[in-house]
Amino acid sequence: MRVRDWQDILEDVVDSGADPGGWRAVAGDRDQGIGEDMYLGHPSAGVFQLKTYAKNPFEVQGVGTQLARRIDDDLDPLFPEGDAGRFGVQSPMADEDEAKQAATELESVLETHADAPTTPDALFEDVMGALDSPAYGPMEYDQYDRPDGLDDFANEFEEAEDLLDAELEDLVDENETNHGFQ
Repeated sequence: MRVRDWQDILEDVVDSGADPGGWRAVAGDRDQGIGEDMYLGHPSAGVFQLKTYAKNPFEVQGVGTQLARRIDDDLDPLFPEGDAGRFGVQSPMADEDEAKQAATELESVLETHADAPTTPDALFEDVMGALDSPAYGPMEYDQYDRPDGLDDFANEFEEAEDLLDAELEDLVDENETNHGFQ
C-alpha cells in the first residue's frame, strides 16, 4: 500500500476512465483528531481512502491510498445506494473558452429542468454531465458527526486506517497546526 498526497489520489479517480456516474462515497469526521475521512469507490476503478484537514481556511492537506482494485461482494454493501446524498468531483476548467462552454451547457440544463417536470436525481445527473464531472454519485455524509459507514470501512481496512491516521497526524504536527479545533 502506497500512501500519497490526497490530491494525487483524486487525480487517480479523475483519470481512471471509469463511468463517471458509477462512483459512491462515504465521508465524515475522523474518529480521532482533526479532519475528515472519505472512502470513494467504483466497481471497476476500486476503493480509495482520503484523510484530510483544513490547515487554514484556504488550504486543505491530507493523505490517501488505493485500498482495493475493484469493489467485491464484501465491500459493495458498505457503500450507499441511490437514496443517499450526492457528491461530485470536478476538474478545473482548462481555459476561459472551456469555462464559457460549460456555463452555456449548464444554463441550458437549468432552463430545461425549469420548464419541465423533473426529479432532483435527474437534475443532478444532467448538471454533472454539463460540467463534465469525472466522478459523481450517492454519498453517505454527516457534516456534524461520523456516519456508521466510516466505522464499517475502518474495520474492514484496519491496517490502512492506522497507517493513514499516523501519516495525517505527522502532517498536522509538521505543519504546526493547532489541535485546538478538535
